[in-house]
Amino acid sequence: MAEPESPAGFDAPSFTSRIPFARYLGITIAGFAGGKSELHYTAKPEHLNTFDVTHGGALMTLLDITMAAAARSDTPEVGVVTIEMKTSFMRPSVGPLVARGLLKHRTATMAFVEATVYDEKEQACAHATGTFKYVHRRLPTGPGSANAQRPPSTD
Repeated sequence: MAEPESPAGFDAPSFTSRIPFARYLGITIAGFAGGKSELHYTAKPEHLNTFDVTHGGALMTLLDITMAAAARSDTPEVGVVTIEMKTSFMRPSVGPLVARGLLKHRTATMAFVEATVYDEKEQACAHATGTFKYVHRRLPTGPGSANAQRPPSTD
């Protein structure tokens, strides 16, 4: 698959940098547009399981973000939330990995998406299908956010 372009005026690298868990794992986005997405990831030693291969939870995160990017590729200003996903693990995932997502069908409020993780030999390692709901972005409310709940004033 050719690497997808990013929508005009949208900074694709900032997509994953705004997701703290993706940033922690080191997942990067190569681009997304036209119902397609491509993300890159190489597991760090702390992301491996007892067999020294990429942990399934890290792979599911990669697949989830890849599908979300494909779902948002035509409307990056609208967010998505995962409603459900099914994952199949086909072979051990080692080394640099590439995940490619594809928006299969979209309604006004839902996206039906799939994604596959490939190793450097282009062998499929894991595959997922998912359903996502289109939502308007919520304002951040976590610690340090300007929108965080403040204790009542004692003035």
